[in-house]
Amino acid sequence: MTFRITGLSPDEFRPLWGLPEAELARRAIRRVVATEGPGYPDRIEMREAAAGETLLLLNHLYQPADSPYRGSHAIYVREGAEARYDRIGEVPEVMRTRLLSVRAFDAEAMIVDADVVDGRDLEPLIARLFENPAATYLHVHNAKRGCYSGRIDRV
Repeated sequence: MTFRITGLSPDEFRPLWGLPEAELARRAIRRVVATEGPGYPDRIEMREAAAGETLLLLNHLYQPADSPYRGSHAIYVREGAEARYDRIGEVPEVMRTRLLSVRAFDAEAMIVDADVVDGRDLEPLIARLFENPAATYLHVHNAKRGCYSGRIDRV
């Protein structure tokens, strides 16, 4: 089974980069500086931010579909991130090091299956979930804190 993992597009976040703290606060966004990690997973480049890098902690609508599973949660995006993660058949290290919740959605954005997996064992779960012909895409979340991690599509 071939799959594609993508991070978030930087386009929706660029207008936030460099905004004054007061403006970020008005939008319920916090600017944070990464300390020794892990713990600051950038959702654009799909990597841990290095100590000293600046990120924005904000609420992101990860499931915008008009279904009961519409959802948002807090995520980090690194200020200035431009290289959107987009790889076929590769799992980013930021997913490998976490306990993950993986949810399979159908074309109507309804969950058809889900499971929890150690990130080191993600590929077999991807294959199993995509065995269901109704599963059109997967959402990955960090199981402990619930943050959206990335999207997986069939290739």
